[in-house]
Amino acid sequence: MSDSGPGLTRRGFLGGSLTAVVAAVLGRRGGAETPARPGRSRVVLVRDPEVVGGDGELSIERLVRMLDRGVTALVGAESATAAWRRLFRPDDVVGVKSNVWAYLRTPPTLEGAIRRRILGAGVAPENVAIDDRGVLGNRVFKRATALVNVRPMRAHHWSGLGTCLKNYIMFVPRPSAYHPNACADLGALWKRHGLAAKTRLNILVMLTPQFHGVGPHGYSSRYVWGYGGLILGTDPVAVDATGARIIQAKRDLYFGEHRPISPPPHHIELADTVHGLGNSSPARIDLIRIGSQEGVLV
Repeated sequence: MSDSGPGLTRRGFLGGSLTAVVAAVLGRRGGAETPARPGRSRVVLVRDPEVVGGDGELSIERLVRMLDRGVTALVGAESATAAWRRLFRPDDVVGVKSNVWAYLRTPPTLEGAIRRRILGAGVAPENVAIDDRGVLGNRVFKRATALVNVRPMRAHHWSGLGTCLKNYIMFVPRPSAYHPNACADLGALWKRHGLAAKTRLNILVMLTPQFHGVGPHGYSSRYVWGYGGLILGTDPVAVDATGARIIQAKRDLYFGEHRPISPPPHHIELADTVHGLGNSSPARIDLIRIGSQEGVLV
């Protein structure tokens, strides 16, 4: 089911200046041809409003169920076991790229669930590792044949949004090299370092996403909410674009007016239009919604 949904208007899902930004980038590159894009991208949004308890604790049972339902729908398998076995083979070496930002990290319960499912697909325990800032020195990641990319969605000082695309910045020795122009060239990082070919699954964690922040490590509990969702896909651009639409819609509701994400997270659209990594347009994304539709925002 393809759906443009609420939150996307003629202003565009990243604000009115995005078209001008893309045009400027293409102009600086001498009018290079836009790479061929994939056909369509399947993205699964699965939600459970009760996965986050009133005390902020996660229900492990509900979270694992969300993960399995999302992966099963994504690959079109008959069962969760079959779905995970389609994604990973027993001879794979799998790195799970997490995110350990102190204020809003990838939940350890989710990391553990992903690891168990990979092991259940037949991968040997010594061939699975979960890491973030140490991926360059991690022995499993150095010989990985497959990657899982999992991180929470949040406002970000340099890139506008902390996304699945942004999560791989730790694969380069000097991450700051990708900070200019609001991290515009993150899509290139995926291509240059062979990460796109190895990534089997992207999971954008939308359990308690952060929709606004100020400063390099800005965090306030007033700007997070219990959305109770996971966004899954094999196309990181489509996953991030879907998450960005939700964040923009939440910002507009919270502030009572259109409040563009700042800086504009144009790395998402540029990963599509300049680097040919995936699809950023809702018209090319088949969005499958599972679970609660109340307050879905997309």
